[in-house]
Amino acid sequence: MSHFSAFPPSSESFRRRPAKGGRGASVTHDSAEQHVTGAAQYVDDIPELARTLHAAIGKSPVAKGTLIQLDLSQVRTAAGVVDVVTIADMPAVTDIGPVYQGDPILAGPELQFHGQALFAVAAATFIEARKAVALAAIQMDEQIPTLTLEQALASGERVRPDHMMVKGDAKKALASAPNTLTNTLYNKGQEHFYLESQVSYAVPTDDGGMTIYTSSQHPSEVQKLVAEVLGIAMHKVTVLVRRMGGGFGGKETQAAPWACLAAVLAVRNKRPVKLRLDRQDDMVLTGKRHDFFSRWTVGFDDEGQLIGADIHLAGLCGFSPDLSDAIVDRAMFHVDNAYNFPAMAVLGQRCKTNTVSNTAFRGFGGPQGMIVGEAMMDDIARATGLDPLDVRLKNLYQNGDKTHYGQPIEDFHIERLMTQLERECEYRQRRHDITEFNQQHPYLKRGLALTPVRFGISFTVQHLNQAGALINIYTDGSIQINHGGTEMGQGLFTKVAQVVANEFSVDLDYVQVTATATDKVPNTSPTAASSGSDLNGKAAQAACQTIKQRLVDLAVEHFGVAPDDVHFINNHVVVGVGESAQWLTFAEFVQLAYEQRVSLSATGYYRTPKIFYDRDTASGRPFYYYALGASCSEVEIDTLTGEYRILRTDILHDVGASLSPAIDIGQIEGGFVQGMGWLTTEELTWDAKGKLASASAATYKIPTSMDVPSILNVRLFDQPNAEETIYNSKAVGEPPLMHGISVWCALRDAAASVANYAINPPLDTPATPERVLAAVMACQAHNEGLVAEQIS
Repeated sequence: MSHFSAFPPSSESFRRRPAKGGRGASVTHDSAEQHVTGAAQYVDDIPELARTLHAAIGKSPVAKGTLIQLDLSQVRTAAGVVDVVTIADMPAVTDIGPVYQGDPILAGPELQFHGQALFAVAAATFIEARKAVALAAIQMDEQIPTLTLEQALASGERVRPDHMMVKGDAKKALASAPNTLTNTLYNKGQEHFYLESQVSYAVPTDDGGMTIYTSSQHPSEVQKLVAEVLGIAMHKVTVLVRRMGGGFGGKETQAAPWACLAAVLAVRNKRPVKLRLDRQDDMVLTGKRHDFFSRWTVGFDDEGQLIGADIHLAGLCGFSPDLSDAIVDRAMFHVDNAYNFPAMAVLGQRCKTNTVSNTAFRGFGGPQGMIVGEAMMDDIARATGLDPLDVRLKNLYQNGDKTHYGQPIEDFHIERLMTQLERECEYRQRRHDITEFNQQHPYLKRGLALTPVRFGISFTVQHLNQAGALINIYTDGSIQINHGGTEMGQGLFTKVAQVVANEFSVDLDYVQVTATATDKVPNTSPTAASSGSDLNGKAAQAACQTIKQRLVDLAVEHFGVAPDDVHFINNHVVVGVGESAQWLTFAEFVQLAYEQRVSLSATGYYRTPKIFYDRDTASGRPFYYYALGASCSEVEIDTLTGEYRILRTDILHDVGASLSPAIDIGQIEGGFVQGMGWLTTEELTWDAKGKLASASAATYKIPTSMDVPSILNVRLFDQPNAEETIYNSKAVGEPPLMHGISVWCALRDAAASVANYAINPPLDTPATPERVLAAVMACQAHNEGLVAEQIS
């Protein structure tokens, strides 16, 4: 946004000029200029107060064991060291599990994963703290860890109980189906790799409290846990978040430990303490997207119509529950994607391993479930000889259907969206061209896939679906908004500012969103589940409407007009009608309100309606609505090496009536690339001892500009949300990530062409060139088997 300038005096030209930057306008991200120039201030950029200490973490050297002795004498005497703490030094609460117990702030005596935080060091400089942690002498009884999903499934180790969702009689449906297929898929996890690593800066206050500057998606949870660990009331702790350098779910729960440790060290030493994880420590100490091992049997008729399915989803949760209960639930909710299974049984398992506790990641389990539905559609297409798109279109939900958790399907226009994309991207002609290309080229093969996205919007934990906001209007007409959402680069602050500007019909330049702060809007929910704009936009609107009503009441009393004769138009408040109407600039009217002692500050509150879920019966309406979309990707693989290129992707995505089209398109592009990275290049690896081997940018490959499709077309689907969301918009944070599934399906399609689409080639993710080559070789082996059979 540009710098504020005072409202100009009212004039005919000023009255005619529409207010700039309201709902539906493509505007620049509020921090775009600062991002580009490097002027944006993150936690590590805050000027440090005098006597600030820097903290570093000492880590467990084994994946599983019992601590016998922890000798920190050399650590304490190392250069620059001021303080060292273990779990025994915590003032009060030591388990900071976000939902369920199981997350000790520091380990001991039980060691539960390689790299688990064991102790913390505060020193005069970060380098001194880092050097000191290496001097610890640790003796432990090392034990055999559980490191893989296969081991956890075999042993029955769980962080939470299994859960089942059922629709109809799946066993009976499969028994009666003319055709059945059984298959498996392993999806590896994903590192968040946000640009800004985990960081917190704790500053003691003179009233015995604490101010925390942190990079967190959930300031209220940080406030609560810091208070509990210190043994003080929550009102003594203030948490501030101006912006994050990315979050993607990795800072929803797992920003809290570092804030708590910084606060403990700050209280003990009566000095500010900064705890910033370097990249390698961040990757070792924090959780990832969950690995999933999925098994299914699906029944269908000769025309590819679904009859039933039995699906098992097993998530690799790590050593503690964290958010895994809800994450595996969401995978179960989304395993059907856009398709109507007449009968279905879905089992979700939350497997415990001696690895870092996995956590929220954009999509929150949804992608791991949705890819199973898409794999089934491709499997059925190859079994029946039909085009995969036709199988998908044949099995789409229709309005009036119900999901396997009992939610009715409403306002479901996915078929119209998919057929529009099919037409616009020339799917049928390209499918024909690819068939000809594959027949003519000896070793290059191309694949094509058009896949839908149906993603439920709302926290599945009901009480999180609420938000608050605070609006202050100043006598020069400028407006300040504070709300519970956090800005992590996604443009939430810009969208909420647009809502406020729109409500008062003023230029966006006159609106400022201030840093998220627990002392302004209390008890906030995390900025997650794609709910930021839905919740905080509505809360801000409610606050605006409270003040607007006060201003209307003032106009009625002061000017003697009817309420319907007061309008907010083009940076003005218009009182009266026709030629006699008075046009006061917004600033003039606000000044009048101040002089008449009208309050120009208000809070707003919103809670999402309609939603509920009964876990005992595995039924309800966990989602307020569904975000929809479709993508079509074309790839080319080298069957000699497994290397591939993504040639083109077309995306048509439903964001309802877009609040901010440019920001929404940016989110769709970024989400797609991140989803594509999860399924293609990003591979997490651990060694046999449970140590993370891919713990740096040198060994973990996120997508670069060279990996983005040569042609990437993104369009917004024009369809307002039928539900009463903020201006009938739809959430856009997580759903676009699942467009990356079309790339995986296209790669599998290209490999299947080697066997003339006669088999379903195995292709676990990430689909690295090695795995693509293995898929090709499976198809070649099928061909050789046919030849051998013909010879015999």
